[in-house]
Amino acid sequence: MTLTLSVVGCGYLGATHAACMSSLGFTVIGVDTDPEKVALLQSGKLPFYEPGLDTLLEQEMKTGRLSFTTDFSAVKDADVHFVCVGTPQSKDGLAADLTYVKSAVAAIAPHLKDGSLVVGKSTVPVGTAQALRAELSKIAPQADLAWNPEFLREGFAVEDTLTPNRLVVGVANDRAEEILKEVYEPVIALGTPWIRADLPTSELVKVAANSFLATKISFINAMAEVCEAAGGDVTVLAKAIGYDPRIGSRFLQAGIGFGGGCLPKDIRAFMARAEELGAKQALEFLREIDAINLRARQRVIDVVRGELSQDLTKYKIAVLGATFKPDSDDVRDSPALDIAVQLHAAGAKVVIHDPQGIEPARKRFPNLDYAPVVNDAIKDADLILHLTEWKEYRQIDPAAISSIVKSKIIIDGRNMLDRTLWRNAGWKFHALGRTD
Repeated sequence: MTLTLSVVGCGYLGATHAACMSSLGFTVIGVDTDPEKVALLQSGKLPFYEPGLDTLLEQEMKTGRLSFTTDFSAVKDADVHFVCVGTPQSKDGLAADLTYVKSAVAAIAPHLKDGSLVVGKSTVPVGTAQALRAELSKIAPQADLAWNPEFLREGFAVEDTLTPNRLVVGVANDRAEEILKEVYEPVIALGTPWIRADLPTSELVKVAANSFLATKISFINAMAEVCEAAGGDVTVLAKAIGYDPRIGSRFLQAGIGFGGGCLPKDIRAFMARAEELGAKQALEFLREIDAINLRARQRVIDVVRGELSQDLTKYKIAVLGATFKPDSDDVRDSPALDIAVQLHAAGAKVVIHDPQGIEPARKRFPNLDYAPVVNDAIKDADLILHLTEWKEYRQIDPAAISSIVKSKIIIDGRNMLDRTLWRNAGWKFHALGRTD
């Protein structure tokens, strides 16, 4: 029997999962409460930017296997239901807001058929899955619940769904695992490691991975601070320690820190949950990780003031990058956009360019200035800030733009530009963690 799947919540995670599961041959019904989003997806268009997903979505809509609706009763014939809704940070604290997860499960519960499996993919505090499974046993005892955390990297979402580096499933019985193995059979056949866990461990895997990644990023940014104080070079330091197989070289790129809709809120929610469990001290180090990350943004502003003046009201600053990372239009908790906002608040004239993030940034901060072309952003600028490592910024010819700017000063907040090239073109070049 070929399984029919539903995907509840058709944002970034849900739309990606729905299109990818359809490409594996399943009939997939995507359900969301937002009529505009559903209409856009049903027309084969994405409400966000993700490389390769637009083509895949358009292709899968043509097959007839994939559909989107606001009608939750449409899931009644589905065998497996993936819950892919958001878990934002609570407005009144660090904890995750589980409103959307609970609402999603409650919305599909009346339509679950005998033997169906609800599979959570959202990032939730440990203990959530067990609580939901207990609740489901009361309101829909004919169904079961498992957890299957996602590990998507924005910019690589299709690749990470269809060829992941591991599949983790939290299940309470063999039957749930067997169903998930049937869903992921084509992926498992590629040699993808399969990890069966209990429900709490499956929830912990995602937040533990994010916490470790955040720690590594903040560690190298802390080393950048020390290098600047000591006259060292953090890029050489990172290269040297990266050769140690116990450490590895990935994510040792000093810069303005991490952001986005996952890493910052996930580590904060992890801290909050640990405190609820009586294990607050075990994760106290994450508070400093968070603080180092936020301090990296302030360091950029300090460097700007050092290059220009404490009073920024007379200066134009061009900001290259608004998204938290390249190959995305995601500006949630973006260090680049946060720095731009702070400089604007300090009185500077800030003009922002980004290949994909201008409109999302404008929706959040309509009072900032944006330019669709790099040269328009940097025209008459007193200083350029490189804050998101888009490929096109690395391809800028510093000699060619020298006549456009007012002052040839650039701060590389991502340590990705060719310092020698810029300096040979007569630019004053500053990179975080490098003092020469």
